[in-house]
Amino acid sequence: MKIAAVQMVSTPRVDENLQRARALVAQAAAAGCELVALPEYFCLMGLRDGDKLAVAEREGDGPIQATLAAAAREHGIWLLGGTLPLAIDGDADHVLNTTLVYDPQGQRAARYDKIHLFRFDDGQRRYDEAAVLQAGTQPSAFTAIARGGQPVRVGLSVCYDLRFPELYRRLMDPANGGPCDLISVPAAFTDTTGRAHWELLLRARAVENQCYVMAPAQGGLHESGRRTWGHAMVVDPWGEVLDVVEDEGEGLAVAQIDAARLHGVRTQLPALAHRVLG
Repeated sequence: MKIAAVQMVSTPRVDENLQRARALVAQAAAAGCELVALPEYFCLMGLRDGDKLAVAEREGDGPIQATLAAAAREHGIWLLGGTLPLAIDGDADHVLNTTLVYDPQGQRAARYDKIHLFRFDDGQRRYDEAAVLQAGTQPSAFTAIARGGQPVRVGLSVCYDLRFPELYRRLMDPANGGPCDLISVPAAFTDTTGRAHWELLLRARAVENQCYVMAPAQGGLHESGRRTWGHAMVVDPWGEVLDVVEDEGEGLAVAQIDAARLHGVRTQLPALAHRVLG
């Protein structure tokens, strides 16, 4: 299965972002990709954190979800919709940061609400996602079927989740439908943390879980003044970076999920079978 991790520089305007997302998805589909993943907040990088509240959608309804479903159906692909803000009944001050997955018929196939919420304080700058986000509680994975009939088990995570290996161990557990063949990490890493840790953590998650990792990303200077690190990439089960968007701005990281490569790594060094704790 050929896959694509999308890099964007989203704006405070939802309509504009949806247009750019559809164009990039179309580009990936034209290149033969069967599974395409958009970055975190692909639909909105606001001027302030509370902007998410104004565009939050009810589950199953709204232009963001309709655009994702239509794009998946139009191109006959599996589409991982980065994240979008989903409204919470009875709580107008918070939203969920949610990945929705659509199958090639445009039907929703999976949902994941981001579990780990980012907080940062260096003594001068402070940021706390929990001010407007409510954390999810459950890991989530789904099985994508390639056009040739091969199943690919895909585990879902978002951005700051990348720093918590226990989540990925849950996704590799046979009791939870694992082990996953591919993990998705849509992100909007800051330039500072991304420069230091982005590739390091992605490759670590790939190596320790012996699976492919795809990481769509926000990458560039946003209208709020925030700069995101970008470097959308795909990593193989041995930790090799197969493709990466080296520059800021829009782009695609494209690679092939190779079942033989996956099997070979897990057979030659069966680390997943050697686990003793947890």
